Amino acid sequence: MIRIMEYGVLPDSEIFSRSTSSRDVSGVVSAILKDVETKGDAALREYTKKLDGADIDSIEVSKKEIEDAADSMDPEFMKVLYKAAANIRSYHFHQKRESFVISEKDGVVLGQKIVPVSVAGIYVPGGTAALSSTVLMDAIPAKIAGVGQVVMTTPPGKDGKVNPAVLAAAYVAGVDRVFKVGGAQAIAALAYGTESVPKADKIVGPGNIYVAEAKKQVSGIVGIDMIAGPSEILVIADETANPKFAAADLMSQAEHDVLA
Repeated sequence: MIRIMEYGVLPDSEIFSRSTSSRDVSGVVSAILKDVETKGDAALREYTKKLDGADIDSIEVSKKEIEDAADSMDPEFMKVLYKAAANIRSYHFHQKRESFVISEKDGVVLGQKIVPVSVAGIYVPGGTAALSSTVLMDAIPAKIAGVGQVVMTTPPGKDGKVNPAVLAAAYVAGVDRVFKVGGAQAIAALAYGTESVPKADKIVGPGNIYVAEAKKQVSGIVGIDMIAGPSEILVIADETANPKFAAADLMSQAEHDVLA
């Protein structure tokens, strides 16, 4: 049930209050980052148990698990994934920048050298939706750019397994390695590196408020795309509005974060 608050009845401080303050989030994330930097894989296992309710032996998803996930999917779903991947490749291929050298008559040499990063880390949220599209849209441009290794982190379910639809997308996109880690601890692993997770040169991908804060805090030591999400929506409507349309607009953001 959505609580309805009428303007003028409740004080502004209550209407616009957040269930979690940015100061609280910052402190929690800072502690997680420090733990992972110090304890590596052990911290990742601890936080995965504590926050995701999953006991994991191996942090990395095996190649066989990825292939089996792709094989287990409905053929129509895989057809859609391959079609989406082809469209994304077609578009981003034209964005690829090339090196060049210009030699002037007076001996001056000008140019541009494009060097792809060695390791790109992509974060794929878990939760209520299998964001296969996020995998494709983050991994494929990196592969086109010539990134040496594309690694993906995503939280496991309580059974310790990654959503097969997400793994299938990783298979289609050509992701090199997948790790069963989510939240701020995943960003820490990509930023600092652990025994299992390689240190990334750049981290991309959306996430909840803790992921966004983690990316913000590590942005001084590793490249990030942006502080992305969670996106929110405000519907302004009067009695003439169609309530079904308003509800649909609200629901379109509900999968992103319980605080959104």
